[in-house]
Amino acid sequence: MISHSFHRYDSHSGPPVSMRRTITQAKIHSSPLENPRVESAFVPRPTGMREGSGMPPWDASLLENEFFQGQTLFKVVIKSLSPKELVRIHVPKPLDRNDGTFLMRYRMYETVSEGLKIEVLYGDEHVAQSPYILKGPVYHEYCECPEEDPQAWQKTLSCPTKEPQIAKDFASFPSINLQQMLNEVPKRFGDERGAIVHYTILNNRVYRRSLGKYTDFKMFSDEILLSLARKVLLPDIEFYINLGDWPLEHRKVNETPGPLPVISWCGSLDSRDVILPTYDITHSTLEAMRGVTNDLLSIQGNTGPSWINKTEKAFFRGRDSREERLQLVQLSKENPELLDAGITGYFFFQEKEKELGKAKLIGFFDFFKYKYQVNVDGTVAAYRYPYLMLGDSLVLKQDSTYYEHFYVALKPWKHYVPIKRNLSDLLEKVKWAKENDEEAKKIAKEGQLAARELLQPHRVYCYYYRVLQKYAERQSSRPEIRDGMELVPQPDDNTSLCQCHREGPFREEL
Repeated sequence: MISHSFHRYDSHSGPPVSMRRTITQAKIHSSPLENPRVESAFVPRPTGMREGSGMPPWDASLLENEFFQGQTLFKVVIKSLSPKELVRIHVPKPLDRNDGTFLMRYRMYETVSEGLKIEVLYGDEHVAQSPYILKGPVYHEYCECPEEDPQAWQKTLSCPTKEPQIAKDFASFPSINLQQMLNEVPKRFGDERGAIVHYTILNNRVYRRSLGKYTDFKMFSDEILLSLARKVLLPDIEFYINLGDWPLEHRKVNETPGPLPVISWCGSLDSRDVILPTYDITHSTLEAMRGVTNDLLSIQGNTGPSWINKTEKAFFRGRDSREERLQLVQLSKENPELLDAGITGYFFFQEKEKELGKAKLIGFFDFFKYKYQVNVDGTVAAYRYPYLMLGDSLVLKQDSTYYEHFYVALKPWKHYVPIKRNLSDLLEKVKWAKENDEEAKKIAKEGQLAARELLQPHRVYCYYYRVLQKYAERQSSRPEIRDGMELVPQPDDNTSLCQCHREGPFREEL
Protein backbone atom coordinates (compact mmCIF):
# COMPACT_ATOMS: atom_id res chain seq x y z
CA MET A 1 0.00 0.00 0.00
CA ILE A 2 1.36 3.39 -1.00
CA SER A 3 0.03 6.39 0.85
CA HIS A 4 -0.37 9.92 -0.41
CA SER A 5 -1.25 12.73 1.86
CA PHE A 6 -1.42 15.90 -0.14
CA HIS A 7 -0.21 19.21 1.28
CA ARG A 8 -2.18 22.35 1.77
CA TYR A 9 -1.66 25.11 -0.79
CA ASP A 10 0.45 27.10 1.66
CA SER A 11 2.80 24.27 2.58
CA HIS A 12 6.48 24.75 1.86
CA SER A 13 7.64 21.18 2.32
CA GLY A 14 7.66 18.54 -0.38
CA PRO A 15 5.64 15.36 -0.02
CA PRO A 16 7.48 12.18 1.03
CA VAL A 17 8.79 9.56 -1.41
CA SER A 18 6.93 6.50 -2.65
CA MET A 19 7.82 3.33 -0.80
CA ARG A 20 8.13 1.07 -3.80
CA ARG A 21 10.21 3.22 -6.12
CA THR A 22 13.53 1.53 -5.69
CA ILE A 23 15.19 2.66 -8.90
CA THR A 24 17.08 5.82 -9.67
CA GLN A 25 14.90 6.88 -12.58
CA ALA A 26 11.66 6.48 -10.61
CA LYS A 27 11.20 10.09 -9.58
CA ILE A 28 8.10 12.18 -9.15
CA HIS A 29 7.91 15.33 -11.22
CA SER A 30 5.42 17.83 -9.84
CA SER A 31 6.63 21.39 -10.20
CA PRO A 32 7.18 23.56 -8.24
CA LEU A 33 8.20 20.99 -5.62
CA GLU A 34 11.98 20.65 -5.55
CA ASN A 35 12.06 17.05 -4.32
CA PRO A 36 8.43 15.92 -4.34
CA ARG A 37 7.45 12.69 -2.68
CA VAL A 38 4.24 10.88 -3.30
CA GLU A 39 4.07 8.39 -0.49
CA SER A 40 2.88 10.98 1.98
CA ALA A 41 1.76 14.35 0.71
CA PHE A 42 -1.54 16.09 1.68
CA VAL A 43 -4.86 16.91 -0.05
CA PRO A 44 -6.32 20.18 1.20
CA ARG A 45 -9.97 20.19 2.17
CA PRO A 46 -11.88 22.21 -0.44
CA THR A 47 -13.77 25.15 1.04
CA GLY A 48 -17.12 23.62 0.15
CA MET A 49 -16.56 20.55 2.36
CA ARG A 50 -17.89 20.73 5.90
CA GLU A 51 -15.84 19.74 8.94
CA GLY A 52 -16.50 16.19 10.11
CA SER A 53 -18.93 15.32 7.32
CA GLY A 54 -19.12 11.72 6.18
CA MET A 55 -18.15 10.37 2.77
CA PRO A 56 -19.36 7.24 1.03
CA PRO A 57 -16.66 4.64 0.22
CA TRP A 58 -15.07 4.68 -3.20
CA ASP A 59 -15.53 1.92 -5.74
CA ALA A 60 -12.15 0.26 -5.22
CA SER A 61 -12.40 -1.77 -8.41
CA LEU A 62 -11.98 1.27 -10.63
CA LEU A 63 -8.89 3.25 -11.51
CA GLU A 64 -10.99 6.38 -11.44
CA ASN A 65 -12.38 6.80 -7.93
CA GLU A 66 -14.74 9.50 -6.81
CA PHE A 67 -17.06 10.55 -4.03
CA PHE A 68 -19.58 13.33 -3.63
CA GLN A 69 -19.71 16.06 -1.05
CA GLY A 70 -22.92 18.02 -1.48
CA GLN A 71 -23.15 18.76 -5.20
CA THR A 72 -19.37 18.87 -5.72
CA LEU A 73 -17.35 15.96 -7.04
CA PHE A 74 -14.04 15.00 -5.39
CA LYS A 75 -12.20 12.58 -7.66
CA VAL A 76 -8.94 10.63 -7.74
CA VAL A 77 -7.71 9.19 -11.02
CA ILE A 78 -4.75 6.79 -11.08
CA LYS A 79 -3.61 5.39 -14.41
CA SER A 80 -0.54 4.25 -16.27
CA LEU A 81 1.41 6.81 -18.26
CA SER A 82 1.15 4.43 -21.20
CA PRO A 83 -2.34 4.06 -22.75
CA LYS A 84 -1.34 0.52 -23.75
CA GLU A 85 -0.69 -0.51 -20.14
CA LEU A 86 -3.55 -1.39 -17.80
CA VAL A 87 -2.90 -2.01 -14.13
CA ARG A 88 -5.03 -3.19 -11.20
CA ILE A 89 -5.00 -0.71 -8.34
CA HIS A 90 -7.04 -0.75 -5.13
CA VAL A 91 -7.91 2.66 -3.68
CA PRO A 92 -9.62 2.57 -0.27
CA LYS A 93 -11.65 5.40 1.20
CA PRO A 94 -9.49 8.46 1.97
CA LEU A 95 -8.71 9.30 5.57
CA ASP A 96 -9.97 12.70 6.67
CA ARG A 97 -7.46 14.01 9.22
CA ASN A 98 -9.84 16.77 10.34
CA ASP A 99 -7.27 19.52 9.90
CA GLY A 100 -7.90 20.37 6.27
CA THR A 101 -5.91 17.42 4.92
CA PHE A 102 -6.71 13.92 3.67
CA LEU A 103 -4.53 10.83 3.57
CA MET A 104 -5.00 8.78 0.41
CA ARG A 105 -3.66 5.28 -0.14
CA TYR A 106 -3.58 2.80 -2.97
CA ARG A 107 -2.28 -0.69 -3.56
CA MET A 108 -0.86 -1.96 -6.83
CA TYR A 109 -1.16 -5.54 -8.04
CA GLU A 110 1.15 -5.34 -11.04
CA THR A 111 4.36 -3.72 -12.18
CA VAL A 112 3.88 -0.47 -14.09
CA SER A 113 6.62 -0.05 -16.69
CA GLU A 114 6.10 3.52 -17.86
CA GLY A 115 4.91 4.99 -14.59
CA LEU A 116 1.75 6.36 -12.99
CA LYS A 117 -0.20 9.57 -13.28
CA ILE A 118 -2.12 10.48 -10.12
CA GLU A 119 -4.77 13.19 -10.41
CA VAL A 120 -6.63 14.60 -7.44
CA LEU A 121 -9.57 16.72 -8.54
CA TYR A 122 -12.28 18.72 -6.81
CA GLY A 123 -14.92 19.32 -9.41
CA ASP A 124 -12.87 19.88 -12.56
CA GLU A 125 -9.89 21.49 -10.82
CA HIS A 126 -6.69 19.87 -9.64
CA VAL A 127 -6.05 20.00 -5.88
CA ALA A 128 -2.70 20.74 -4.23
CA GLN A 129 0.02 20.03 -6.81
CA SER A 130 -1.91 17.48 -8.83
CA PRO A 131 -1.19 15.86 -11.22
CA TYR A 132 1.61 13.78 -9.71
CA ILE A 133 3.82 11.85 -12.12
CA LEU A 134 5.54 8.73 -10.85
CA LYS A 135 8.05 7.65 -13.49
CA GLY A 136 8.44 3.90 -13.80
CA PRO A 137 9.08 1.18 -13.43
CA VAL A 138 6.92 1.14 -10.27
CA TYR A 139 6.69 -2.11 -8.30
CA HIS A 140 4.11 -3.45 -5.87
CA GLU A 141 4.97 -4.44 -2.29
CA TYR A 142 5.63 -8.13 -2.98
CA CYS A 143 7.66 -7.66 -6.16
CA GLU A 144 11.22 -8.83 -5.52
CA CYS A 145 13.28 -6.36 -7.49
CA PRO A 146 15.84 -4.71 -5.21
CA GLU A 147 17.71 -1.54 -6.11
CA GLU A 148 21.39 -2.45 -6.41
CA ASP A 149 22.57 1.02 -5.41
CA PRO A 150 21.60 1.61 -1.76
CA GLN A 151 22.60 5.28 -1.95
CA ALA A 152 20.21 5.83 -4.84
CA TRP A 153 17.46 4.03 -2.91
CA GLN A 154 18.00 6.20 0.16
CA LYS A 155 18.04 9.34 -1.95
CA THR A 156 14.79 8.34 -3.64
CA LEU A 157 13.15 7.88 -0.24
CA SER A 158 14.72 11.13 1.05
CA CYS A 159 16.12 9.23 4.02
CA PRO A 160 17.49 11.58 6.71
CA THR A 161 21.24 12.08 6.52
CA LYS A 162 21.46 11.80 10.31
CA GLU A 163 19.62 9.71 12.88
CA PRO A 164 20.73 10.83 16.37
CA GLN A 165 19.57 7.64 18.11
CA ILE A 166 21.53 5.45 15.69
CA ALA A 167 24.67 7.54 16.17
CA LYS A 168 24.24 7.31 19.94
CA ASP A 169 23.68 3.55 19.87
CA PHE A 170 26.75 2.77 17.77
CA ALA A 171 29.06 5.12 19.68
CA SER A 172 29.73 2.20 22.06
CA PHE A 173 30.74 -0.09 19.18
CA PRO A 174 33.53 1.25 16.93
CA SER A 175 34.07 -2.35 15.76
CA ILE A 176 32.01 -5.53 16.02
CA ASN A 177 33.79 -8.83 16.58
CA LEU A 178 31.52 -11.50 15.11
CA GLN A 179 33.49 -14.33 16.69
CA GLN A 180 33.05 -12.78 20.12
CA MET A 181 29.32 -12.42 19.42
CA LEU A 182 29.18 -16.07 18.36
CA ASN A 183 30.92 -17.17 21.56
CA GLU A 184 29.10 -14.98 24.07
CA VAL A 185 25.54 -14.19 22.93
CA PRO A 186 24.20 -17.79 23.02
CA LYS A 187 25.70 -18.36 26.47
CA ARG A 188 24.53 -15.08 27.99
CA PHE A 189 21.13 -14.62 26.38
CA GLY A 190 20.18 -17.77 24.49
CA ASP A 191 19.08 -20.14 27.24
CA GLU A 192 15.66 -21.81 27.40
CA ARG A 193 14.01 -18.61 28.59
CA GLY A 194 15.72 -16.60 25.87
CA ALA A 195 14.11 -14.67 23.01
CA ILE A 196 17.11 -14.29 20.70
CA VAL A 197 17.20 -14.88 16.95
CA HIS A 198 20.54 -15.11 15.13
CA TYR A 199 20.36 -13.69 11.58
CA THR A 200 22.75 -13.72 8.66
CA ILE A 201 22.04 -11.86 5.43
CA LEU A 202 24.21 -12.94 2.48
CA ASN A 203 23.63 -12.02 -1.17
CA ASN A 204 20.33 -10.43 -0.16
CA ARG A 205 19.03 -13.72 1.25
CA VAL A 206 17.90 -13.92 4.87
CA TYR A 207 18.93 -16.86 7.10
CA ARG A 208 18.22 -17.39 10.79
CA ARG A 209 18.27 -19.73 13.77
CA SER A 210 16.35 -19.32 17.00
CA LEU A 211 18.05 -19.30 20.40
CA GLY A 212 15.66 -19.87 23.27
CA LYS A 213 12.03 -20.74 23.76
CA TYR A 214 10.30 -17.41 23.23
CA THR A 215 11.06 -16.51 19.63
CA ASP A 216 7.61 -16.51 18.04
CA PHE A 217 7.89 -12.78 17.38
CA LYS A 218 10.50 -13.56 14.75
CA MET A 219 7.61 -13.28 12.29
CA PHE A 220 7.90 -9.49 12.64
CA SER A 221 11.66 -9.34 12.13
CA ASP A 222 11.37 -11.85 9.26
CA GLU A 223 8.73 -9.71 7.58
CA ILE A 224 10.59 -6.42 7.65
CA LEU A 225 13.91 -7.96 6.56
CA LEU A 226 12.23 -9.71 3.63
CA SER A 227 10.35 -6.53 2.70
CA LEU A 228 13.59 -4.55 2.74
CA ALA A 229 15.36 -7.19 0.67
CA ARG A 230 12.66 -6.88 -2.01
CA LYS A 231 13.34 -3.15 -2.28
CA VAL A 232 17.10 -2.68 -1.87
CA LEU A 233 20.30 -4.73 -1.87
CA LEU A 234 21.11 -5.26 1.82
CA PRO A 235 24.66 -5.42 3.16
CA ASP A 236 26.10 -8.80 4.13
CA ILE A 237 25.60 -8.85 7.87
CA GLU A 238 25.38 -11.18 10.87
CA PHE A 239 23.57 -10.05 14.00
CA TYR A 240 21.42 -11.06 16.98
CA ILE A 241 18.00 -9.56 17.64
CA ASN A 242 16.29 -9.66 21.02
CA LEU A 243 12.55 -10.35 20.65
CA GLY A 244 11.79 -9.91 24.34
CA ASP A 245 10.44 -6.83 26.06
CA TRP A 246 13.49 -5.75 28.04
CA PRO A 247 16.83 -4.56 26.63
CA LEU A 248 19.59 -7.04 27.49
CA GLU A 249 23.07 -5.56 27.40
CA HIS A 250 23.94 -3.76 30.66
CA ARG A 251 27.72 -3.89 30.48
CA LYS A 252 29.40 -0.50 30.49
CA VAL A 253 31.73 0.60 27.71
CA ASN A 254 34.78 0.64 29.99
CA GLU A 255 34.16 -2.85 31.37
CA THR A 256 36.16 -5.92 30.37
CA PRO A 257 34.72 -7.69 28.52
CA GLY A 258 32.80 -4.84 26.98
CA PRO A 259 29.17 -4.65 25.85
CA LEU A 260 27.82 -6.58 22.85
CA PRO A 261 25.71 -4.89 20.15
CA VAL A 262 22.51 -6.87 20.63
CA ILE A 263 19.65 -5.38 18.63
CA SER A 264 16.39 -4.75 20.51
CA TRP A 265 13.05 -3.00 20.04
CA CYS A 266 13.24 -0.96 23.23
CA GLY A 267 16.12 0.84 24.91
CA SER A 268 16.77 2.06 28.43
CA LEU A 269 19.10 4.54 30.07
CA ASP A 270 21.09 1.74 31.76
CA SER A 271 21.51 -0.55 28.72
CA ARG A 272 23.61 -0.57 25.53
CA ASP A 273 21.31 -2.34 23.07
CA VAL A 274 21.06 -1.03 19.51
CA ILE A 275 17.45 0.03 18.97
CA LEU A 276 15.15 -0.67 16.03
CA PRO A 277 11.53 0.47 15.61
CA THR A 278 9.37 -1.73 17.86
CA TYR A 279 7.68 -4.83 16.53
CA ASP A 280 4.42 -2.90 16.87
CA ILE A 281 5.57 0.01 14.68
CA THR A 282 7.19 -2.47 12.29
CA HIS A 283 4.07 -4.60 11.97
CA SER A 284 1.87 -1.52 11.67
CA THR A 285 4.03 -0.23 8.82
CA LEU A 286 3.83 -3.55 7.00
CA GLU A 287 0.08 -3.75 7.59
CA ALA A 288 -0.31 -0.24 6.19
CA MET A 289 1.40 -1.52 3.05
CA ARG A 290 -1.24 -4.26 2.84
CA GLY A 291 -4.12 -1.88 3.39
CA VAL A 292 -5.71 -3.00 6.65
CA THR A 293 -7.40 -0.59 9.05
CA ASN A 294 -5.52 -0.73 12.35
CA ASP A 295 -2.20 0.90 11.56
CA LEU A 296 -0.25 4.12 11.92
CA LEU A 297 -1.88 5.58 8.82
CA SER A 298 -5.47 4.65 9.65
CA ILE A 299 -5.23 6.15 13.12
CA GLN A 300 -4.73 9.55 11.47
CA GLY A 301 -8.22 9.40 9.96
CA ASN A 302 -9.90 8.37 13.21
CA THR A 303 -8.94 10.99 15.76
CA GLY A 304 -12.39 11.57 17.22
CA PRO A 305 -14.27 14.86 17.64
CA SER A 306 -12.64 18.21 17.02
CA TRP A 307 -10.68 19.68 19.94
CA ILE A 308 -13.52 21.88 21.18
CA ASN A 309 -15.91 18.91 21.31
CA LYS A 310 -13.64 16.47 23.16
CA THR A 311 -14.36 15.56 26.78
CA GLU A 312 -12.12 17.62 29.08
CA LYS A 313 -10.70 14.70 31.05
CA ALA A 314 -7.51 12.66 31.02
CA PHE A 315 -8.08 9.12 29.79
CA PHE A 316 -6.40 5.71 30.20
CA ARG A 317 -7.29 2.10 29.49
CA GLY A 318 -4.84 -0.78 29.64
CA ARG A 319 -3.55 -3.89 31.39
CA ASP A 320 -2.10 -4.00 34.90
CA SER A 321 1.49 -4.29 33.65
CA ARG A 322 2.86 -1.62 35.99
CA GLU A 323 1.91 -0.49 39.49
CA GLU A 324 1.49 3.13 38.43
CA ARG A 325 -1.41 2.00 36.25
CA LEU A 326 -3.19 0.84 39.41
CA GLN A 327 -2.50 4.25 40.94
CA LEU A 328 -4.17 5.82 37.90
CA VAL A 329 -7.37 3.92 38.61
CA GLN A 330 -7.35 4.99 42.26
CA LEU A 331 -6.77 8.62 41.24
CA SER A 332 -9.66 8.29 38.81
CA LYS A 333 -12.00 7.06 41.53
CA GLU A 334 -11.02 10.00 43.72
CA ASN A 335 -11.05 12.63 40.95
CA PRO A 336 -13.63 11.55 38.33
CA GLU A 337 -14.00 15.12 37.10
CA LEU A 338 -10.33 15.11 35.94
CA LEU A 339 -9.50 11.52 35.06
CA ASP A 340 -11.17 8.46 33.55
CA ALA A 341 -8.83 5.47 34.01
CA GLY A 342 -9.50 1.75 34.07
CA ILE A 343 -7.70 -1.61 33.96
CA THR A 344 -9.03 -3.89 31.21
CA GLY A 345 -7.15 -7.05 32.17
CA TYR A 346 -5.40 -8.34 35.30
CA PHE A 347 -2.32 -10.55 35.20
CA PHE A 348 0.40 -9.11 37.44
CA PHE A 349 -1.85 -7.79 40.23
CA GLN A 350 -4.87 -10.12 40.13
CA GLU A 351 -5.60 -9.51 43.81
CA LYS A 352 -6.41 -5.87 42.99
CA GLU A 353 -9.27 -6.61 40.61
CA LYS A 354 -11.93 -6.80 43.31
CA GLU A 355 -10.80 -3.50 44.82
CA LEU A 356 -10.27 -1.50 41.63
CA GLY A 357 -12.72 -3.20 39.28
CA LYS A 358 -12.30 -4.21 35.67
CA ALA A 359 -13.09 -1.75 32.89
CA LYS A 360 -14.74 -2.71 29.63
CA LEU A 361 -12.60 -2.79 26.52
CA ILE A 362 -12.95 0.30 24.35
CA GLY A 363 -11.89 0.75 20.73
CA PHE A 364 -8.66 2.70 20.37
CA PHE A 365 -10.22 5.26 18.06
CA ASP A 366 -12.63 6.12 20.90
CA PHE A 367 -9.71 7.16 23.11
CA PHE A 368 -9.66 10.40 21.15
CA LYS A 369 -13.07 11.42 22.40
CA TYR A 370 -11.03 12.67 25.37
CA LYS A 371 -8.86 15.78 25.26
CA TYR A 372 -5.94 14.39 27.30
CA GLN A 373 -4.25 10.98 27.02
CA VAL A 374 -2.14 9.51 29.84
CA ASN A 375 0.86 7.47 28.64
CA VAL A 376 2.23 5.22 31.39
CA ASP A 377 4.87 2.52 30.86
CA GLY A 378 3.86 -1.11 30.60
CA THR A 379 6.52 -3.75 31.21
CA VAL A 380 8.80 -1.39 29.26
CA ALA A 381 7.93 1.66 27.14
CA ALA A 382 4.22 1.74 26.34
CA TYR A 383 3.97 0.83 22.67
CA ARG A 384 0.70 2.77 22.39
CA TYR A 385 2.67 6.01 22.56
CA PRO A 386 3.16 6.53 18.80
CA TYR A 387 -0.56 5.96 18.25
CA LEU A 388 -1.46 8.47 20.96
CA MET A 389 0.90 11.02 19.42
CA LEU A 390 -0.77 10.61 16.01
CA GLY A 391 -4.16 11.48 17.47
CA ASP A 392 -5.15 15.06 18.17
CA SER A 393 -5.33 14.81 21.96
CA LEU A 394 -2.71 16.16 24.35
CA VAL A 395 -0.38 13.41 25.58
CA LEU A 396 0.65 13.44 29.25
CA LYS A 397 3.78 11.27 29.21
CA GLN A 398 5.20 9.58 32.30
CA ASP A 399 8.92 10.12 32.89
CA SER A 400 10.64 6.85 31.96
CA THR A 401 14.00 5.16 31.70
CA TYR A 402 12.73 3.32 28.60
CA TYR A 403 12.57 4.69 25.07
CA GLU A 404 11.75 3.81 21.48
CA HIS A 405 13.75 4.75 18.43
CA PHE A 406 11.98 8.10 17.81
CA TYR A 407 11.80 9.50 21.35
CA VAL A 408 15.07 11.42 20.94
CA ALA A 409 13.33 13.82 18.53
CA LEU A 410 10.53 14.73 20.96
CA LYS A 411 10.77 17.53 23.50
CA PRO A 412 8.73 18.00 26.71
CA TRP A 413 6.36 20.99 26.68
CA LYS A 414 6.74 21.19 22.90
CA HIS A 415 5.39 17.79 21.80
CA TYR A 416 3.90 16.47 25.06
CA VAL A 417 3.41 17.39 28.71
CA PRO A 418 5.73 15.47 31.08
CA ILE A 419 4.50 13.92 34.31
CA LYS A 420 6.58 12.50 37.13
CA ARG A 421 7.24 8.78 37.29
CA ASN A 422 5.21 8.41 40.50
CA LEU A 423 2.33 10.40 38.92
CA SER A 424 2.33 12.84 41.84
CA ASP A 425 1.84 15.82 39.51
CA LEU A 426 -0.67 14.26 37.10
CA LEU A 427 -3.75 16.01 38.45
CA GLU A 428 -1.86 19.30 38.55
CA LYS A 429 -0.92 18.89 34.86
CA VAL A 430 -4.51 18.05 33.89
CA LYS A 431 -5.70 21.21 35.68
CA TRP A 432 -2.99 23.20 33.88
CA ALA A 433 -4.17 21.88 30.53
CA LYS A 434 -7.79 22.79 31.29
CA GLU A 435 -6.79 26.31 32.36
CA ASN A 436 -4.47 26.81 29.37
CA ASP A 437 -6.55 25.36 26.58
CA GLU A 438 -4.86 27.12 23.65
CA GLU A 439 -1.38 26.16 24.81
CA ALA A 440 -2.49 22.58 25.40
CA LYS A 441 -4.00 22.46 21.91
CA LYS A 442 -0.77 23.84 20.42
CA ILE A 443 1.36 21.18 22.16
CA ALA A 444 -1.02 18.46 21.01
CA LYS A 445 -0.73 19.67 17.41
CA GLU A 446 3.07 19.95 17.54
CA GLY A 447 3.27 16.40 18.86
CA GLN A 448 0.93 15.12 16.16
CA LEU A 449 2.90 16.80 13.36
CA ALA A 450 6.19 15.44 14.70
CA ALA A 451 4.78 11.91 14.91
CA ARG A 452 3.39 12.15 11.37
CA GLU A 453 6.86 12.95 10.10
CA LEU A 454 8.84 10.51 12.23
CA LEU A 455 6.55 7.51 11.78
CA GLN A 456 5.85 7.59 8.06
CA PRO A 457 6.43 4.18 6.44
CA HIS A 458 9.41 5.37 4.42
CA ARG A 459 11.08 6.70 7.57
CA VAL A 460 10.73 3.30 9.26
CA TYR A 461 12.33 1.58 6.25
CA CYS A 462 15.11 4.18 6.18
CA TYR A 463 15.78 3.63 9.87
CA TYR A 464 16.02 -0.15 9.52
CA TYR A 465 18.37 0.13 6.58
CA ARG A 466 20.62 2.65 8.34
CA VAL A 467 20.98 0.40 11.40
CA LEU A 468 21.94 -2.56 9.20
CA GLN A 469 24.34 -0.38 7.24
CA LYS A 470 26.09 1.03 10.32
CA TYR A 471 26.35 -2.43 11.87
CA ALA A 472 27.79 -3.96 8.66
CA GLU A 473 30.42 -1.22 8.41
CA ARG A 474 31.74 -2.18 11.85
CA GLN A 475 31.99 -5.94 11.34
CA SER A 476 35.59 -7.13 11.67
CA SER A 477 35.07 -10.36 9.72
CA ARG A 478 32.82 -11.75 7.00
CA PRO A 479 29.35 -12.94 8.02
CA GLU A 480 28.64 -16.65 7.59
CA ILE A 481 25.65 -18.96 7.41
CA ARG A 482 26.05 -20.84 10.68
CA ASP A 483 25.07 -24.39 11.59
CA GLY A 484 21.38 -24.62 12.33
CA MET A 485 20.40 -21.62 10.19
CA GLU A 486 17.62 -21.92 7.65
CA LEU A 487 16.66 -19.77 4.69
CA VAL A 488 13.70 -17.47 5.28
CA PRO A 489 11.92 -17.57 1.90
CA GLN A 490 10.23 -14.64 0.23
CA PRO A 491 6.42 -14.99 0.24
CA ASP A 492 4.83 -16.33 -2.91
CA ASP A 493 2.20 -13.79 -3.94
CA ASN A 494 0.39 -15.32 -6.90
CA THR A 495 -2.20 -12.54 -6.99
CA SER A 496 0.28 -9.84 -8.00
CA LEU A 497 2.39 -9.83 -11.15
CA CYS A 498 6.05 -8.89 -10.76
CA GLN A 499 8.12 -7.85 -13.76
CA CYS A 500 11.57 -6.84 -12.59
CA HIS A 501 13.37 -4.64 -15.09
CA ARG A 502 16.82 -5.36 -13.73
CA GLU A 503 18.82 -8.44 -12.98
CA GLY A 504 21.78 -8.65 -10.59
CA PRO A 505 24.33 -11.33 -9.75
CA PHE A 506 22.58 -11.88 -6.41
CA ARG A 507 19.33 -12.93 -8.08
CA GLU A 508 18.97 -16.67 -8.31
CA GLU A 509 17.65 -18.25 -11.47
CA LEU A 510 14.46 -20.24 -10.93
